[in-house]
Amino acid sequence: MKVTVSVIKADVGSIGGHIVPSSALIETVRNFVAREKNKTIIDSYVSSTGDDIAILMTHDRGVEDEKVHKLAWNAFIEGTGMAKKQGLYGAGQDLLKDAFSGNIRGMGPAVAEMEFEERPNEPFLIYAADKTDPGAYNLPLYLSFADPMHCSGLILSPKMSKGFRFDVMDVEYTEADRVISLNVPDELYDLAALLRDNERFVIEGIYSRDTGDQAAAVSTTRLRNIAGKYTGKDDPIALVRVQGAFPAAGEMTSPYQIGHYVAGFMRGSHTGPLMPVGINTSVTFFDGPPLVSCLAFCVHEGILTEPADIFSHPFWNYVRDRVSRKAIELRQQGFSGIAMLPYSELEYGGIVEKLDTLEKRFVVRKAATAKRQEKSPSRKPVSPRVAVTASR
Repeated sequence: MKVTVSVIKADVGSIGGHIVPSSALIETVRNFVAREKNKTIIDSYVSSTGDDIAILMTHDRGVEDEKVHKLAWNAFIEGTGMAKKQGLYGAGQDLLKDAFSGNIRGMGPAVAEMEFEERPNEPFLIYAADKTDPGAYNLPLYLSFADPMHCSGLILSPKMSKGFRFDVMDVEYTEADRVISLNVPDELYDLAALLRDNERFVIEGIYSRDTGDQAAAVSTTRLRNIAGKYTGKDDPIALVRVQGAFPAAGEMTSPYQIGHYVAGFMRGSHTGPLMPVGINTSVTFFDGPPLVSCLAFCVHEGILTEPADIFSHPFWNYVRDRVSRKAIELRQQGFSGIAMLPYSELEYGGIVEKLDTLEKRFVVRKAATAKRQEKSPSRKPVSPRVAVTASR
């Protein structure tokens, strides 16, 4: 059976700031989606990570289907109504348009979708991140699909020996989708050269070079490119098929023990380590740290199993302790240096306006510099021997 798996995520309101959606809000979205079962969609599952709600849906309508996208949009609109009723913070924050216009992409919510022919057993993972941006998945996906140090299947499985094709999007280009395709391992260094810049180049999709089947899909839209100003980090999602011709589930989770540094944290303006957390985890420290959850499913004839919560295993408690220490160490640096994102990535109104104002107050001291040079006495050049002695 050919099935489409769509996962769409948005922040439409939360308790106490950017912490966690209320139970009533989640239930409102869940009930709205459930009413469409056996109509627009086959099955669904609703969860939260940080202050975001993710709607997973299976159907047979293909990717970017208007009815499926409208269903998710209307579910978030319904949830926004409940958020306003409860006085939640940021009600409807990620809904950047006034009305649905045929496709939810470019309207605020994060979207990842794949259409494929079901295997006899079809396992897949959903990653949901909060307080970060789409480039947060660059390093883990690179390591899982291109590095045998994390994915032993690349050297052990004949089905994976040809490698994978990576489609990478330039998210700074706003006129249209600007994408490049690179084959790995042949163009491994070219891929690395792009993926080092998480804020500009983002993995959009990964495909098996053996079968041509899609292995991964990542939400790539940047909210600031839609709204024209900072509206919050993009809180991306990723959908990954596993086992067989693709990396195993364990090979897909291996890179997350690193707790690699990503953009995000408080006001989306800082750097912090990505913490793997259990599903429905709230945000707590400095609006962070940046979080990622992972749910594993199997799907058969469009029907989902119950999820397995990957990062709830006791092993990840040790990783979370390490990530917490990394977060504390970097946060002690406050606004200085790499602890805060560079000016080009801040996009936060207050500091942009402040720097624009200060820019006008700078003066160039050309005259003063010339006068100092005129008054300073001439000095004898230091002999090479003296210079050497002084350097010792």
